[in-house]
Amino acid sequence: MAAAEAAHPRPARWRSPAGWPLRTRLVATMIALLAVLGLVVGGTAELYLKRSLSRQVDLKLAETMKFAVRGGGSGDKGWGPPGPGLDPITRLRSPLANPPPNVARGSILLFLDPADTGTVRGGGILGESTTGFGNDYADLSDKARGTLTAAALDAGGDPVDVDLGDVGDFRAVAWPARVDGAGNYLAIAALSVKDVNDTLNTVALFTGCVVLGSLLIAGWGGALIVRRTLKPLDRVAATASRVAELRLDRGEVELAQRVPEPDTDPRTEVGQVGAALNRMLDHIGGALEARHASEMQVRQFVADASHELRTPLAAIRGYAELSRRSRQPVPDELAHVLGRVESEAKRMTALVEDLLLLARLDAGRPLAQEPVDLTMLAVDATSDAHAAGPRHCWQLDLPDEPVTVLGDGARLHQVVANLLANARTHTPEGSTVTVKVGTVPNAAVLQVIDNGPGIPADLVPQIFERFARGDSSRSRAAGSTGLGLSIVHAVVTSHRGKVGVRSRPGQTVFTVTLPLVIPSAEHHTPSLPRVG
Repeated sequence: MAAAEAAHPRPARWRSPAGWPLRTRLVATMIALLAVLGLVVGGTAELYLKRSLSRQVDLKLAETMKFAVRGGGSGDKGWGPPGPGLDPITRLRSPLANPPPNVARGSILLFLDPADTGTVRGGGILGESTTGFGNDYADLSDKARGTLTAAALDAGGDPVDVDLGDVGDFRAVAWPARVDGAGNYLAIAALSVKDVNDTLNTVALFTGCVVLGSLLIAGWGGALIVRRTLKPLDRVAATASRVAELRLDRGEVELAQRVPEPDTDPRTEVGQVGAALNRMLDHIGGALEARHASEMQVRQFVADASHELRTPLAAIRGYAELSRRSRQPVPDELAHVLGRVESEAKRMTALVEDLLLLARLDAGRPLAQEPVDLTMLAVDATSDAHAAGPRHCWQLDLPDEPVTVLGDGARLHQVVANLLANARTHTPEGSTVTVKVGTVPNAAVLQVIDNGPGIPADLVPQIFERFARGDSSRSRAAGSTGLGLSIVHAVVTSHRGKVGVRSRPGQTVFTVTLPLVIPSAEHHTPSLPRVG
């Protein structure tokens, strides 16, 4: 679990949707689809509304042009002359001087006379005139006149949108006309589209607010629905997590965890996953039971074989030793052979004893539980090691106060002796080996440190496995069996402790951590906390 989190740190999850949880991706996908749908619907409605309002403006623009143009110029664009319904006063007035009374305020009427060097008459439409003849023209700036005239002429008789800056946005059209029955003019009519733009902006804002509110409601509701829908998947994941926390590498494993029956419905995707997980757990459980049965058979065979071999090996050693004590002279060659027989018998006896000890520890045989002074044990073991390897430099680093642990003194002595024998065997003469004893909260720590060549990096992970060796040879002059460190691991584990190693060229450190004796205030008996 920690390795997975280290490989995928949490901040990196949000850099790509691939690292998002499933429920987050589902809700995000739903919101994205709804957002796209809202944009499409809102955009389509906005375009349709703009087209409809523009069409209405064009109709008003056509009516304005009809009132502005007198006589002729109807053409095929529909900008025809006014009907006969105009009052006599209107017929007597000229649109060049005053705008027609039916033209809306805020509109623009311009008349371009090509024959008079492009003179432009007219202007913006004001309110009622003080002369009583209807509306008046308001002057436009030369820039506004030029922009409006150029845009209308470029449109070729079709309505066009024109931006006149401070004056505003207009919809304009130009069409040739005869004014007052004489002269050919180019009439330009323009209507303000401010109301149209305001309407479009209001509709767009309202639509955006509605879409945003709908997305928030859909996201909240979708999160609840997705969370409820994926609860069976959470239960399947919880079952898999509980199985992942079990120790499956050794011993008898009771694999009773299963996905609940309601979450194994094959009609649903989650049910298919749950059913497949249950089938897989059934197969794994059967395999673990078969493995445990095989291991128990092998352990029982090793224990029985080791026990049975002790007697013939003791007999071989006895006869070899008896032959050396015979009163009759023994030829040198035969004496050498008997010496080798006795030496190999001792080596086989040590191997059998180690295998028998490991078999007993694997079987869970209880060890003695009594206070053991770890400092004195380190002193005794170091003294024995000095006698066995006088050409090494042996050092002790002990605390001022005794360090007491609860366990089997003989087995703990064997742990320290095996570590020191390992250091003596795998370091050259003259190397320094230091035995250090100390404490940490709730635990005693024993370290064996040497300044030898170190352990190969590829051997460190399996250094405590049985018959692990630093070279390819199966025999050594020192008589090592390859079980010393595996015995260390088994004994320390049986004492509910931990053992580890750190090694580099020039320094190798074996660390043994054991629970300290913690007296109980109620029963006055030592209790044993677990190290870890």
